[in-house]
Amino acid sequence: MSEAREWSRGDTARFVRAATRDDDKYSRGVVALRTGSPAYPGAAVLGVEAAWRAGAGFVRYAGEQRVIDAVLARRPETVGGPDTGRTRVGAWVIGSGTDPEERTDAEARALREIVSGTAPVVIDAGALDLASGATAPFVVTPHAGEFTRLRERLGLVDADQDTAAEVRRMAAELHGVVLRKGARTLIAGPDGPVIAVDAGTGWLATAGTGDVLAGVLGAVIAANPGAPLAEVAAAGTWLHGHAARIAAGVGGGGTGHPIVALDVAEALPLAIADVLS
Repeated sequence: MSEAREWSRGDTARFVRAATRDDDKYSRGVVALRTGSPAYPGAAVLGVEAAWRAGAGFVRYAGEQRVIDAVLARRPETVGGPDTGRTRVGAWVIGSGTDPEERTDAEARALREIVSGTAPVVIDAGALDLASGATAPFVVTPHAGEFTRLRERLGLVDADQDTAAEVRRMAAELHGVVLRKGARTLIAGPDGPVIAVDAGTGWLATAGTGDVLAGVLGAVIAANPGAPLAEVAAAGTWLHGHAARIAAGVGGGGTGHPIVALDVAEALPLAIADVLS
């Protein structure tokens, strides 16, 4: 059985820093999202909220007008439009709340341009089919079912019974970082060890928390240019889980209480403050 490196609070702290008087909105990280759809506008709202709450200095959103309106109603600080440009973007987030079967030719061209660029990309949900053709640095974020379907699409049919080995094998096949979401999230790049992040709570098993995670990952990646992508993704995952524990009141042996995805996003500043302390 493959061993995985257990990720810790101390590991996460290496990728979290307090803003200084010398910072501006660009130095704190620019995140651009092309997520959500008229059928699922909430995915865009949650991802944008999470990117802001995780410390991004500038968040851009590109999408259809109905979704732009929903994003700006919640987060008017966001720069929104059908195409917000490619310059000065520290990380992209794509795919959350989208269906590849509904993808238009224009949307396909825009997404292909993103995954062929130079900025790192968080590839979630409805954009997972684009991972095999990506040349930009990227992190794919499948849950268990999506992981199985992606493995089949890649022709990795002789499945290993060791999930960590499967994650490593997929990362090598894709030449990118694979983040398999779950109660114990496993992360691997083409090289290096598998990382295990076990910092969340069962209350995270609710709709929309994956959209929040994608936004967190975008913010942490944008704030750490040039850092090892698998480790940065692990830090973002740990923060997401820690925010969920704070939101659910899990601590001191307590069982906690139900939460919704927006609760996790709103608890991110507390999670970051806790790490910085």
